[in-house]
Amino acid sequence: MLPSQKPVSRYMSAAPIVVQQSAPLSEAIALMQEHNVRHLPVLEGEDPVGIVSERDLAMAGSLVPDAWENIPVAEAMTPHPFTVTAETPIHVVAHNMADKHYGAALVADETGHVIGLFTTTDALLVLAACGAERD
Repeated sequence: MLPSQKPVSRYMSAAPIVVQQSAPLSEAIALMQEHNVRHLPVLEGEDPVGIVSERDLAMAGSLVPDAWENIPVAEAMTPHPFTVTAETPIHVVAHNMADKHYGAALVADETGHVIGLFTTTDALLVLAACGAERD
């Protein structure tokens, strides 16, 4: 099977670091720095409601430089994140991400709970592996 036909679950980061939508932006930044990640799925309880990226946090910081730390993540996140199932073929995920300019896709189980995260970095690693297989 070609790598592009394989499911996204093979390439995703499993059990991603998440943040609650009510958490302050300072908590999101601390989580990103501690775990060296650029995207965090945003939850309300256990349900995904958005995604927040380093870029979102930088934008919030530039708009309200004196008060950004206490703004809730919900104010800076992108709501309704691009979400796929673990079995979605990687080429479908990558095509949608490129077409819609998404930086990441949430991977959810059959109940809608987040089980993984697939980012543009993950997509580049897949592409690099395809090139290595041809050499």
